[in-house]
Amino acid sequence: MSVNPRTCDPSQQASMSEASHRAGTSRKAVRLLRLFEDHLAIRYAPRTATDYMSTLRNLLDWLEGRGIALGEVRTADLQAYQAQLYALRKADGTPYSLGNQINRLAVVKGFFRFLCRRGYMLTDPSAPLEYPRREQRLPRGILTRDECRRLVEAPDTSTPLGLRDRAILETFYATGIRAGELAKLKCADVDTEDRIARIVLGKGAKDRNIPLTRAASEAIESYLLDGRPRMRGAQRTGLLFLALRGGKLHDSTLNEVVQSAASKAGIDKHVTCHALRHSIATHLLKGGADIRHIQVLLGHSSLRSTERYTHVEISDLAKVVRRAHPRGR
Repeated sequence: MSVNPRTCDPSQQASMSEASHRAGTSRKAVRLLRLFEDHLAIRYAPRTATDYMSTLRNLLDWLEGRGIALGEVRTADLQAYQAQLYALRKADGTPYSLGNQINRLAVVKGFFRFLCRRGYMLTDPSAPLEYPRREQRLPRGILTRDECRRLVEAPDTSTPLGLRDRAILETFYATGIRAGELAKLKCADVDTEDRIARIVLGKGAKDRNIPLTRAASEAIESYLLDGRPRMRGAQRTGLLFLALRGGKLHDSTLNEVVQSAASKAGIDKHVTCHALRHSIATHLLKGGADIRHIQVLLGHSSLRSTERYTHVEISDLAKVVRRAHPRGR
C-alpha cells in the first residue's frame, strides 16, 4: 500500500524520518547547508552558528520524513512544520517558550531567504510565514540602588575567591555586561587605569568598548594583584575571571555568585546576572542617561530592546500624577 508522505500519521512519519536519517540527507541539501554554515560563521559567534545549524538539521529531518525534497518545499509544508514547533514539549512535558519558537522560525526563514538571494531557489516559501506575537513582558527582579550596593559589598575580600566575586559583581553592575561576555573577558581586555573594558565578539559577533566605574576598576585591580595570582590555573590562561579549578566560568556559576551575594546581603528577590543588567539600565535611565547611550552600553542591536526600561522606571511619572491629578493628592 502506498503512503502519501504529506498526510501520513505521526507514527508513519517517525518511521520514515528514521529511515531517511539513516539514508542521509541528499548531496544537494548537504552542499547548501555547508554554504549556509559558512555564511553563519561570518556573521555570528560560533555557538550561535552551531545552534542555527542544529535547528536546520531538525527541519531537514522533518522534511525527509514526509518525503519532501528541499527544492520542492511549499509554504504549506513550512506552515505544517511551524505548527509542530508550537506543539513541541520539553522532557518534563512543559512547552517551549514563545521566544524559543520564534528563534527556530527565524532560522528557517533566514535559511530560505539565503537560498533565494543566492539563486538556489526562485521563490521563498517561508516568506508568508508570520511570527507569533511576542508578549511584552517587563523585566523582573530589578534591585534598588541600596540593594545593589549591599550586593556588591557582600563577598569576603580577605580571600582570593572573595576578591574575584567582588570584582565580578562590580563589573556586572558597572557595565550591564552579559554573563557570557563577562566569562570571555581576558586580562588584556580590561584597562583599569583608563577604566575601559573591551567586549570581543559579544552578542551578534560585535565588539564594543564600555566604561568602568571607579569602584569596578579598583575591585578588578585588587583581584589582579592579590586574588587571581593565588587561584589555580592563573598561569595557564589569559582569562580574567577564573573558575575554582582554573577554567572558564559557566553562566550557572556566575548566577550562583550573584545569588550567594544576594543571600548574604539579605535580599529576598530572585537575583540573577541578568537582573543586574536590568538594574543598571533602570538606574541609568532614572539618573538622566540618554536611552541611546544605554543601548550602546548594553549592546542592544535594536532600540526597542532598550525602550522597555522606560516602562519600568515610573517613579517620575508617579510624582507627576500625585502633583497634577485631581485625585492624586
